[in-house]
Amino acid sequence: MICLQDVMDRSEGWGRVQGRAVFQRLLSAVEDHPGVEIFRISFKGVNRIDMSFASETVVELAKRFRQHKGFCFVDLADEDMIENLDAAAARKMQPVFVWSGNMSRLIGPPPSQGVREALEFVLGKPQVRSSEFAETRAGMTIQNASMKFKSLWESGYVMRRESAADTGGVEFVYSRIQ
Repeated sequence: MICLQDVMDRSEGWGRVQGRAVFQRLLSAVEDHPGVEIFRISFKGVNRIDMSFASETVVELAKRFRQHKGFCFVDLADEDMIENLDAAAARKMQPVFVWSGNMSRLIGPPPSQGVREALEFVLGKPQVRSSEFAETRAGMTIQNASMKFKSLWESGYVMRRESAADTGGVEFVYSRIQ
């Protein structure tokens, strides 16, 4: 977990200039942990942030590492901060999940209608395979399910890793960013 407050100069984040300085510290924290796939960014102790700061820091970080590392936000209940983060995420076309316990809230761009059901399926389990999703949907092929999950991964909604398939080939396992 990265505590945003630990890389900020004060408990409020304002503007692009401060955001760029904090981004460099966040980037160093991520690069110091190359084996970590998912980072939880805690907002504990952060009193306020504006959209520009959010855009230059945590949202930019998530966008930069899309498809390689996942980022989600925790310890975040202030609706004004969530609104500013949501606006920044929407502007950068970078989805991010805000987690409170086992409940998630998506900020940023919503998924397309065609993949929403697949996203809900991934969010319901720690990890899934395309074949599992296809089995639960009448008339859905594994290939169609795989394309939905790949689209979610490319857009930054989920993580993906390679795994050995039962048939001996390569299969992808998808997981929520939590």
